[in-house]
Amino acid sequence: MTRALCATRAGPDLSFAFGRNMVRLHNSEKPGHISLHAKRGIIFPRSTFILRARAGRHFGLGQTMRNVFFLVMSLFAVVPCDPTFAQGYPAKPIRLILPFAPGSPSDMVGRTIGQKMGAQMGQNLVPDNRASAGGTLGLTLAAQAPADGYTVLVTSPTIVISPLLYANLQYDSLKDFAPVARLATIENVMLVHPSVPAKTLKEFIALARANPGKLNYGSGGAGTTNHLANELLKSLQKINLVHVPYKGATLAAQALMGGEVDEVILAVAPALPFIKSGRVRALAVLSEKRVPTLPGVPTAGEAGVTDFRMSIWYAMFAPAGTPREIIMHLYREAQKALQDPELLQRMSNAGMDPWLGTPEELGNLLRGEIARFAEIARSAGLRKE
Repeated sequence: MTRALCATRAGPDLSFAFGRNMVRLHNSEKPGHISLHAKRGIIFPRSTFILRARAGRHFGLGQTMRNVFFLVMSLFAVVPCDPTFAQGYPAKPIRLILPFAPGSPSDMVGRTIGQKMGAQMGQNLVPDNRASAGGTLGLTLAAQAPADGYTVLVTSPTIVISPLLYANLQYDSLKDFAPVARLATIENVMLVHPSVPAKTLKEFIALARANPGKLNYGSGGAGTTNHLANELLKSLQKINLVHVPYKGATLAAQALMGGEVDEVILAVAPALPFIKSGRVRALAVLSEKRVPTLPGVPTAGEAGVTDFRMSIWYAMFAPAGTPREIIMHLYREAQKALQDPELLQRMSNAGMDPWLGTPEELGNLLRGEIARFAEIARSAGLRKE
């Protein structure tokens, strides 16, 4: 367990006090805090180490006290300490940036889990939809927000894909965000129009090989997950499919049902009514396991195409530099929220699967996805705008 002692500068100088001996640490008029963290297994009685702020006073240390001072400082790490956390975080509502429009999957995940977290903490997570420039506006605002724990972001693989599509972005996906928690996934399913003779994924691949460049697929636009998923399939199976981009996955789905395109990859939840009505045929789900709402549809791996996976994950981030205590506080609240039966049922009804992950697991996911999508974008010949 980490313990922290905080001291506010009361004047120009901040001094450590060891009994009657003190040493000046800072010389600044700017208000702020410091924190001393004792790592697990190191025990100091509270009376042993005191922090006291005094203006303009400096006491020398004898040799013994100098040795004690440097020993203590070697055991403690001096890092920024957020005063709002010390006073009881959160002390006010938290801004929840959602980089897509209301009703979008990332909006639904963010609002659903954010509402529960806010109820638990006694302070609302206030949704702030910033749907513009392919999600990059919301990401930019989150990256540039104060790192005080009062701004969080819920986003999708957009945080990974947008740097592959746009030049001169005002954020770095690795450097400007602090991972908080993995939250959920929404699975994708590969659909074809009933006129396409292929009944399985393998048959579709064979048909594409026999007719190079004659089959096409619709997507929600360049760089969307349903675009990159097809490019992944093309790369894995060395087939030639023609890309037909639309302004959103909904329009691509309508084009598929109207016979304008042969194939579309769509999130399971919006695809279900089309599958049940027979207006489209499901070939495979692009997840590791079968989807409960489509128990008769195999995974791509079961259908014979390993590594053809494209789950849409959703996660919470904070601006880089947000204190670790706040990051872990938010993670624990997300963890608690994702154990609530009512919330889990709401997520299931909306086609979301809980996928809780620690800040470290989310950081690993982010790095792995950056490398994976970069390779897919290279194979697809995507160029930055």
